[in-house]
Amino acid sequence: MIYDIDGKEYKTIKIGKQEWTAENLNVERYRNGDLIQQVQEKVKWNYLEFGAWCYYENDITNGYTFGKLYNWYAINDKRGLAPEGWHIPDDSEWKLLTDYLDGDKIAGNKLKASILWENLNMETTNESGFTAFPGGIRKFDGEFNSKGEYGCYWSSTEDNHVFAWYRFIKYDNSELYRTNYFKRNGLSVRCVKNK
Repeated sequence: MIYDIDGKEYKTIKIGKQEWTAENLNVERYRNGDLIQQVQEKVKWNYLEFGAWCYYENDITNGYTFGKLYNWYAINDKRGLAPEGWHIPDDSEWKLLTDYLDGDKIAGNKLKASILWENLNMETTNESGFTAFPGGIRKFDGEFNSKGEYGCYWSSTEDNHVFAWYRFIKYDNSELYRTNYFKRNGLSVRCVKNK
């Protein structure tokens, strides 16, 4: 177990040579104690260029299982989002995880929890212990979608001034996808232990 600055505890799991949090991040303050702004209003979310979080559909009960959704500006903030001794994985660390789980074509099944997914792929094993839940996303325009269908996780790696890299898992197949996305989108976050 590890604890964030708010005192919330997180299970961890060793996968290959990496140690990951086995739950989505759910912290409200940066590591230095500063508050991360909660933004509920759709219009305001659309224009953010600073770190922010929300619950899916602004419903705190979604946070109990899925944690918070953070935009990439919170990921990249120098004050630190991850607990002490941990960090947000970069694109190469996600690749290391993917490779350890035998590649992107089947890694999704090895990461997915066996509950809460719609029409769950019967080959889902969660053999890694990562326990990925389908927390959905908040799009850059402030709309929510895909809870129950997608689990989406930021990397700390920027693609350009508008996009950053992330990984996502779908309910209906075994893949772990890599693509870029608007930094203003709200996605789930996992952490990796510092070496």
